[in-house]
Amino acid sequence: QVQLVESGGGLVQAGESLRLSCAASGGTFSSYTMGWFRQAPGQERKFVAGISSRGGSTAYVDSVKGRFTISRDNAKNTVYLHMNSVKPEDTAVYYCALRMGTAMLTINYDHWGQGTQVTVSS
Repeated sequence: QVQLVESGGGLVQAGESLRLSCAASGGTFSSYTMGWFRQAPGQERKFVAGISSRGGSTAYVDSVKGRFTISRDNAKNTVYLHMNSVKPEDTAVYYCALRMGTAMLTINYDHWGQGTQVTVSS
């Protein structure tokens, strides 16, 4: 029913920028809370950023504040993660996530994309 497809990952040098995209289908995108998570080898999946259904509220993990920006275009059913000044520690598989209903932006996501690899070289 609800499907999420990430794109935009790849290899980038430290200090550069890239944009991840997540296209949603199969539901009413404008009613969903959306988020980004990441998982590095040997680590648990961790919250990175979240955005409310209308884009009025955002949340970020401390390590990316001031560098990453989450945004959404409800007309295109797409959420973005703009990654600026990337660091080697940002290397991970990045997952798009969706939640139906209201809650804190960091918890209780219901659906997940397949992930896209981001590798940051020094």
